[in-house]
Amino acid sequence: MDILNILLLAFILICAVAVSLTKDLLTSLIIFMGQSLAMAVIWILLESPDLAVTEAAVGAGVTSLMLFVTLKKIHAIRGEAEHGREGK
Repeated sequence: MDILNILLLAFILICAVAVSLTKDLLTSLIIFMGQSLAMAVIWILLESPDLAVTEAAVGAGVTSLMLFVTLKKIHAIRGEAEHGREGK
């Protein structure tokens, strides 16, 4: 196997473990986005550009955006102004 394939596979496995062990929801979401982008690169290396574009658009794009909006709506993520008021 090519060294890049091994590194990408290791990165995806580390991301999968890190998402399940991370307590902060925003950090988990960012790790999930990284995992989706790594999967898109793997699909490109496997010469399947249609799946790569779909993975990048749906996995890292739409799904992450919907999860981010959901976290914002349930107040799991606070804005910059709310952090400032909370500390005072």
